[in-house]
Amino acid sequence: MKKGELLNSEISAVVAKMGHTDELTICDCGFPIRGTDRIDLVLHKGVPTFIDTLDTVLSELHIERVILADEIKTTSPLMLKEIEKRLPEGTKIIFIPHEELKKESERSRAVIRTGECTSYANIILISGVTF
Repeated sequence: MKKGELLNSEISAVVAKMGHTDELTICDCGFPIRGTDRIDLVLHKGVPTFIDTLDTVLSELHIERVILADEIKTTSPLMLKEIEKRLPEGTKIIFIPHEELKKESERSRAVIRTGECTSYANIILISGVTF
């Protein structure tokens, strides 16, 4: 059995295959997923949470920047603060319109769907390098 925090085999495999600048999306339960693999974790509304999923993925994925929807700043500022608290120091945050974020997510190696119901609780993680 894996020793680390991330036990989901599908997510673990995606993280292991990621290279520099590859993208991985974590989204709320209403986000449209097109053109990429879907890893569906949702059990019911609210489970698992976006934050729990983000924390677990960040325990194994080294990132250099993230993309968030501009709309999160005004619609879900508490979620934005929670995200910012969890990002490694120096992580660049790029804000783009939600419609662009949906299109950009199609470039991701996979999209992880959570049970989150907070508006704009979606993030694209961009892989960095550890050397």
